[in-house]
This record gives sequence, C-alpha cells and structure tokens, in this order.
Amino acid sequence: MTTENPTIDLTGQVAIVTGAGQGLGRAHALALARRGAKVVVNDLGSAGAPSSALAVAAEIEAAGGEAMADGANVADTAQVEAMVAAAVGRWGRVDVLVNNAGILRDRSFAKMSMAEFREVIEVHLIGSANCAKAVWSTMREQAYGRIVFTTSGTGLWGNFGQANYAAAKMGMVGLMNTLHIEGAKYNIRVKCLAPTAGTAMMEGLVSEEVYSALTPESVSPGVVFLTGPEAPSKTVLCAGGGSYAVYKGFETRGATLGRGDDAAEQLADAWSCVLDEEGMQTNDGAFRQTERYMQNLK
Repeated sequence: MTTENPTIDLTGQVAIVTGAGQGLGRAHALALARRGAKVVVNDLGSAGAPSSALAVAAEIEAAGGEAMADGANVADTAQVEAMVAAAVGRWGRVDVLVNNAGILRDRSFAKMSMAEFREVIEVHLIGSANCAKAVWSTMREQAYGRIVFTTSGTGLWGNFGQANYAAAKMGMVGLMNTLHIEGAKYNIRVKCLAPTAGTAMMEGLVSEEVYSALTPESVSPGVVFLTGPEAPSKTVLCAGGGSYAVYKGFETRGATLGRGDDAAEQLADAWSCVLDEEGMQTNDGAFRQTERYMQNLK
C-alpha cells in the first residue's frame, strides 16, 4: 500500500498510531501505510483489539500493506509496553510514534470535578508520555525516531469548558521541548501537531458546513511530513482543511527594573515597555532565558 513515487518514503519503517480506529488516527494510519510504513493500529478495546482497529488494519492489508491491530489503553503503562514489545517482536523496530488517542470531558471549571480533570490528563498527557517512554530506548538504540504529540488550539490559546483538555494539550508542548533536547544526539525528532478536523470530538461544536470541510484526511499530510526522514524537530504544526501554519512561542525584550522594594510599582509603570513586541525572540531552551536575564543585570 504505497503512494506512487513518493518523496517522503517510509518503506520498511514501523509506525504506531494511537486512537487509530476512527477519525484522525485512522486517516493518519492509512496515510503512513500508503508511504510504505508497517502500522500498529491502536484503539482502546475491552478485550484484545477492538473491531475498529481490526477494520483499519484489514483495510491497510487489503491494499497491500502490513498492519497489526492493538487494543492497549494508553493510560496503562503495562499495556503500552506490551504493545511496543509486540511491534518490535514482529518487525524488529519502531521508527514512528503518533500519539493521537484522546477523550473529552467538557465542563466549565466551576462545575468540573477533579476526577474529570485527571481523567483527561491521564489519557492525553500521561498516555502520550507512556507511549513515548515505551519506544524511547528502542529509538535511542537504533539512532532513529520520529515522535508526534497531538496538541490543540485549546491548549495553545484556551477554550471555554475545556480546562482539563487545555492543560493536557499544552503539556504536550512542554514535553516536546524537553524530549527534543534529550533525543537530538540519537536522531530522535519530536514535534507536535495541532489539528482542526471534523471528528467525533468536534461533532455538534461547529456548523455542518465547517464540519464536512475539515476532513481528517486533510490533516494527515502534515503527519506524513512530520514523520519523514527530513522532518523538523521542536515544531508545532497547525493543520486543518488543507491549510498549515506553525505556532511559535516568543518572549518580548522586556525591561530590567532591578530588585528594589518598589520593583512591583516600577513594573506597573513600565508595563507598556514589557509588552512591546519589537525585538521579540524565541528561546532554544529554558536556560537561554536565564542567560538573557543575567546579561541584562550586567
């Protein structure tokens, strides 16, 4: 199951896609398979692989590709480790991990229980960390890996009624930033996808016209790009309806006000200067911010 004469060729590579029984995950799994990847189609099942994952795996195989279905709960470390072990046992390696599995428990923060908050964090953030941890040693040993975390505009900018989801999704960006640094010398490139697509999680939240235009398939080329051999690292790619953009975090130049007793009042007086966007820059790591502040003090 391959795309004819692809520039981004994943032939012989092994990819794990979580939450791949439907929606975005299914589209990602099929897109990677068309590029030659052998795909672990993961979707939550009560016993073994669910019918949705089996159906996607069968679709890949019917088109001439290789796939296996898996029902691991990404929030369960032991199940995730078993899924990765099964992939390595069958194909000998894991090259690509696309963390896509997720749930919603939408409610305003005032009405949200902490159980609902933790449940979303467990699936999105802890689940993604579980999967990354399970493939990390394999990717280090083979000196190659491509990991995609699924963040969201809700995490990047906020959305009413989704405090739990937003916290998990912005956590993906922090996890990406650090794993990018730790994985660099092993050729492990880590990045985030912020998709906008008409999936089950969005149903009823947008108009039917918008919902039908934002197909999962229009996002998956971004995943193909992010998992290729020349893919960037430490990148947040926003994708939807065939449009692509990159989210960047910038820090203003700010103002150095000293550490006197009236520093808070000085900050209030200098607030417009602190907000000034001229000369904004990104930091390549947390210590870079510290270095800049030390230079300002000098």
